Amino acid sequence: MTLADRYPLLHTPARWEWGGLDVQFSTDLPADELVTNIHVVCFVGAEIVLCRDARDFWMVPGGTREAGESVRACVVRELHEEAGAELAGPLHWIGAHHGVTDHPEPYRPWQPHPHKAWLWCTADVALTGEPTNPEDGEQILEVRTFPLAQAARLAGTDGDHMSELVTLAAELHLARQR
Repeated sequence: MTLADRYPLLHTPARWEWGGLDVQFSTDLPADELVTNIHVVCFVGAEIVLCRDARDFWMVPGGTREAGESVRACVVRELHEEAGAELAGPLHWIGAHHGVTDHPEPYRPWQPHPHKAWLWCTADVALTGEPTNPEDGEQILEVRTFPLAQAARLAGTDGDHMSELVTLAAELHLARQR
């Protein structure tokens, strides 16, 4: 059985209207220059970190890459801003949503256009403080850890595919620990 068979919502082509994007998840990693956003399914022990934003969505931390920013630097910044967290182990890439936008201009001037990618990673983290909530980012109201089943259910508030993405991330994370 393939990953697409096991995680059909995650692998189904989708339309993300907020960005005028047609996207498709793949475990094929994008070229670095196409990565505009990085998100991390974070683990504290066996539990998964989720952030609740002002819309009452539970999400995994991550966000938009700044001009000239490396993947790792983006992860470090976004973990601090959204989860008050620090890396406590290596990053592991698990896949990406590859997308094409129909918007006439890139979201930010330095971003690739019209092709782009959202990189998904896993990592062990330590929760070390409060989210900094910069004005141009999501406003995080709460950061908590949850067992996998609860985290997968809550992550679904940020998109139907997110429950499967969190479950796949946990499966791959546990396999690396064995």
